[in-house]
Amino acid sequence: MSVMEPAPAAVSQSGHDYFATLARWKIWEILFWAALAGCYFVPEMDRMLMSRVIIWGLFAMSLDILLGYRGIPSLGHAVFFGTGAYVAGFCGKYGWSEPISALFFAMAVAAALGWLTGKLVQRVAGVGLLMVTLGLNLILFDFVLRSTDLTGGDDGLQGIVIAPVLNMFRFDIYGRTAFWYALVVSFILFIATRILVNSPFGLALIGARENPRRMITLGAPVEGDVSRAFMIAAAIAGAAGALLTQTTQTVAPPTLSFQRSADVLVILIIGGAGRLYGGFIGAIVFILLQDYLSSISPVYWYFWIGLLLVVIVSFFRKGLLPSLDALLQRFIKRKPDAPS
Repeated sequence: MSVMEPAPAAVSQSGHDYFATLARWKIWEILFWAALAGCYFVPEMDRMLMSRVIIWGLFAMSLDILLGYRGIPSLGHAVFFGTGAYVAGFCGKYGWSEPISALFFAMAVAAALGWLTGKLVQRVAGVGLLMVTLGLNLILFDFVLRSTDLTGGDDGLQGIVIAPVLNMFRFDIYGRTAFWYALVVSFILFIATRILVNSPFGLALIGARENPRRMITLGAPVEGDVSRAFMIAAAIAGAAGALLTQTTQTVAPPTLSFQRSADVLVILIIGGAGRLYGGFIGAIVFILLQDYLSSISPVYWYFWIGLLLVVIVSFFRKGLLPSLDALLQRFIKRKPDAPS
């Protein structure tokens, strides 16, 4: 072995230290989740609205796995969200009212659909990939609209019954249980996703995003990673859809519409892709603005969202979170060198 070549044990230790550094929680991360939980105690807080913010943040985080970490654009991500929503709705309608087990079942069905989608698009890229994902979204949306006997058509599923969480916490019109249920589930899934993207698998996803040819040369299973990324993203999106159905006890075709896919993409662009928190930041901005602007102008509120998107793309090209992080780094100067 060359004198300049590091020993295998040293390389292994250095890799372990690298992933340990990535996994370490930062103070601002703890403050973010504490502030989100603290919203429950704010007087006059609309807890149903905040639960919707959390659910949309989870939905956007699922898209971030595809777009931000693997570099796979999708115009049909609502397929997985709507699948989870309708599976949870069917469970509640036909006697499976226990929410946690139904949530896991919805995630499993959405994950299976995601894995099949990943297999389908493994060798597709660019515009072709966008068209395939959009086509799948339109096909399933049309099926739901036309299958009136099965899905309720335009009216959606009726008679959904959701039992109390852990047989103790009943869903109410004030959103108290909905808030904590959505927050706890989203936090658990966030931790699992954070561990995943800070693991060798997450590093492989980023490598395939940056230079797929080099990753293939290194022997990485790039095509297999596409299926796995779709499966994981679909499971999380399905969980978000199931949470929406269970907390509102309603589900309708808009959960599968292209508009839903476009909205979650806008949320991720606003918050910033490639950062797990970007989806949650984008959801806070988008949903709260949507609620405020639609109360002022129910017809033209999307005009102002579009204007905001133009401003963010023009001045914060990577989204709010990465741009603010870069701005903060400029103010945090290194210690000046000691005078010679």
